[in-house]
Amino acid sequence: MATFKPPYTVPVKGMAKKDGETAVMRHFKFADKLLDHPDDIFTLWDLYTAGNEAGGDDPFLGVRRIENGEAKEYVWQSHKEVRTRIENFGKGMLSLGLARQKSIGIYAINRPEWTMTEQASYRQAFIIVALYDTLGAEAIEYIVNQTAMEYIVATADKLKNITQLKDRLPSIKHVIIMDDAVDPSDKNNAEQAGLKIHTFKQVEAIGADLEDDTALPNEDDIATICYTSGTTGVPKGAVSTQGNCVAAVHAAAAVGEAGTFAKVTQTDVYISYLPLAHVFERVAQALHVYRGAAIGYYQGDTLKLLDDIAELKPTVFCSVPRLFNRIYDKVLAGVKAKGGISSYLFFKAFNSKKAYLDKTVHHWLWDRLVFGQIRAKLGGRLRFILSGSAPVSPDVMDFMRICFSANVYEGYGQTENFCGGCLTLTDDNTSGVVGVPFPCSEVKLVDVPDMEYLSTDKPHPRGEICIRGTSVMREYYKVPEKTAETLDADGWLHTGDIGKFDQAGRLIIIDRLKNIFKLSQGEYVAPEKIEGVYQKHELVAQAFVYGDSLQASLVAVIVPDKDSFGKWAQDIAKGQDIYRSDEVKAAMLKTLVAFGKENDLKGFEQMRAIYLSSEEFSIDNDLLTPTFKLKRETAHKAYKKEIDDMYTAISNGRSFN
Repeated sequence: MATFKPPYTVPVKGMAKKDGETAVMRHFKFADKLLDHPDDIFTLWDLYTAGNEAGGDDPFLGVRRIENGEAKEYVWQSHKEVRTRIENFGKGMLSLGLARQKSIGIYAINRPEWTMTEQASYRQAFIIVALYDTLGAEAIEYIVNQTAMEYIVATADKLKNITQLKDRLPSIKHVIIMDDAVDPSDKNNAEQAGLKIHTFKQVEAIGADLEDDTALPNEDDIATICYTSGTTGVPKGAVSTQGNCVAAVHAAAAVGEAGTFAKVTQTDVYISYLPLAHVFERVAQALHVYRGAAIGYYQGDTLKLLDDIAELKPTVFCSVPRLFNRIYDKVLAGVKAKGGISSYLFFKAFNSKKAYLDKTVHHWLWDRLVFGQIRAKLGGRLRFILSGSAPVSPDVMDFMRICFSANVYEGYGQTENFCGGCLTLTDDNTSGVVGVPFPCSEVKLVDVPDMEYLSTDKPHPRGEICIRGTSVMREYYKVPEKTAETLDADGWLHTGDIGKFDQAGRLIIIDRLKNIFKLSQGEYVAPEKIEGVYQKHELVAQAFVYGDSLQASLVAVIVPDKDSFGKWAQDIAKGQDIYRSDEVKAAMLKTLVAFGKENDLKGFEQMRAIYLSSEEFSIDNDLLTPTFKLKRETAHKAYKKEIDDMYTAISNGRSFN
């Protein structure tokens, strides 16, 4: 069992005298100087400069060469080459009129120009605001207008979208296209709408002719406003300063130096495919930038990701549970399909390594004889894997460690603290924990009496996870009331997650404070909103929507309206029990999904399986409170078997239960 190694972190009880703060885990900054910015690392530009000097002429940013529509080898630009392009682009944007501490939108998938725009913005103290399609047109309109955005750097395929929204985006004046060529028709339509169009290289050329440069940024300058893709209301913009961002990135580097996390060096190669619009990828990529490592970008199609990985052969892989689950399912399905001696040998090797997983992820024989081909699926050179955005099943974590013979870490953080929450420890292969705080953070648990989570609970303290530290955001942009709800007077970020400390003092996520939860792909879901939509349909009396954080989809218990449902279902059931008929369930699911779409439910908000219950939720059966609110925990317990059966049905390719 792994334990803390002072002075890195220790669990401390009784530090606070207020109710709800009697169980506090504090982070003893194993080097207090970290918070004083050692090595003169104050801003994100300082991080980049350090990485550029370390990388020199080595490869930095790479993309696959495309020949006749087929992806070939990776083509690289060196650190020195990219540095020149970044500086020229930044000066070019200044020449176009973009001022310090004004917003610049980035609307594109991951590619070198995204990273170059990001670094140029850090140098010139522009404020990066990422835009992405899943936000939807209304959210993009809200973000652009709230930040008074005048400049967007985008790929050519996004120009049409921007032009179509121009009437609703009056502040936008310039669009810089990352591609070398722009469709003449799209460009003409954009210019007629009042937009000025430049290519990325044209802006670089403008900057190359300028000799004067501006003052360097400072740590209090806003680096980015990251908008959360909330499921209720408009998105909120977390304002992170350069100092906030540096704290998280430098902390990740520091624990690598201390040996409690993987150490990234200039010899590492990183595959960039997770959206740069989100802070998980921003921190992961910034760590590699800081260390002078190489970053290879995927083609933009997740279906081709494994092909990109096989070509790139990365040493580091950061991903989310959804992809790990796919790899897990695919490998095990292949093993079972082979059967015979191959299957026997796989499980013998698997179980042998699992028995010693608390000591090592390597085995001198099985790694070569059995797991070599599996390792090759991720390039064969992986040193470590990092999972974030949502909880990972312990079985999947163990599988990744065993089959890829690599350290697998899990991180915990939020947009609001630039991912600077917790990390698991090197050589601690315990699954189900999210580790210990970053050096820049401290964590405490606060009582939640209504949910019966108390910091005085024995044997393990439980409560809402609160984080305080130098990576915590400054505020939500222009919404002080939301800021006050999330950041208290003492600077604690109230995460809304429920956690507990285990016997070794590691943090475990066990629940969500509000009725909002996260699916395995990282999407937040507000079930009450979805239930409200479905319950508007004439066939539905009541609905209980449930999502397991280890699953990628929602399921629901539906109590049909007896009158309308009975008449509607009789013809479909053809003499069968209308609540048990597969035909009725399938028709009901199809009807409600269509209704949800009509009412603007996103794809991940739609249920994928249903159970029809003839018994209404009531106070008498303890499923409703005296004020007629659904008791979610009670409902989950009451329908646990049905929920488990629905997820089994989904995994077997059925959409109802």
